[in-house]
Amino acid sequence: MLATLDPLQFGGLVLAFSFVAGLLGALLGLGGGIIVTPLLTLAFGLDIHIAIGASLLSVIATSSGAAAAYAREGLANLRVSMMLEIGTTSGAMSGALLAGLVHRRFLFLTFGLILGYSALRMLQNHRDKAMSSVPHSAIADRLRLHDRYYDEAERRWISYRVARPGIGLVLMYIAGLVSGFLGIGSGALKVPAMDMTMRLPIKVSTASSNFMMGVTAAASASVYFARGDIHPLVAGPVAAGVLIGATIGSRVLGQTKSRSIRIAFVIVLLIVSVQMLIRGAQL
Repeated sequence: MLATLDPLQFGGLVLAFSFVAGLLGALLGLGGGIIVTPLLTLAFGLDIHIAIGASLLSVIATSSGAAAAYAREGLANLRVSMMLEIGTTSGAMSGALLAGLVHRRFLFLTFGLILGYSALRMLQNHRDKAMSSVPHSAIADRLRLHDRYYDEAERRWISYRVARPGIGLVLMYIAGLVSGFLGIGSGALKVPAMDMTMRLPIKVSTASSNFMMGVTAAASASVYFARGDIHPLVAGPVAAGVLIGATIGSRVLGQTKSRSIRIAFVIVLLIVSVQMLIRGAQL
């Protein structure tokens, strides 16, 4: 694709598609990278390592565009995010180092399987858990992780309690590992982990995922940059498009119903999962 398109045409197309990726990424807590990586490899035919490098920059852009808005609106749980960032950052560095040592087929198949699993788990847990069903956690009490937020769609305050922060931290290391390995914000794993294991509301999970992912991606992006996998012609328009889309998406999240967010999340994951599995099988 790079060889058949004028640089301005290529940049314009990537910018437009990245805008959509950033919009969806901010709404669903996916970071845009989960869409950018398949887009650059499947639609534009780029090497997956170059796609991952650009995707990591798009993740940082998404977080920059959405995190401030989510923190200001109270949707992101800052205490939970900062605690879990310990796991995601260390995992991201490990994943980035591993990514240069494996075959492309393994990257595609791993990506597809992880997304498919996440989608199925989200379908099984289709309702937000009531506060009374959340297991008690002494650690969450001590760290004061419980919080509340104002839901604009439902026009009411929603209080919630946090469960199993220790297990959540372990899952965030795995999510960070996948982030550095595949060049995504790992929201495909972070959101289900916070939603199902830690029992955070879907909007809080989405907002907190966006808040965390910038630091996670930055930790692994340096490794890709050192290997020469950051292509300016690709990374530039990707970062710009995703940033614009994420800024707009962050303003829409609070006014969107939780059920709609969950359904959209699952649909996007299933579509991308199938595409990546097919591509991996063809290599």
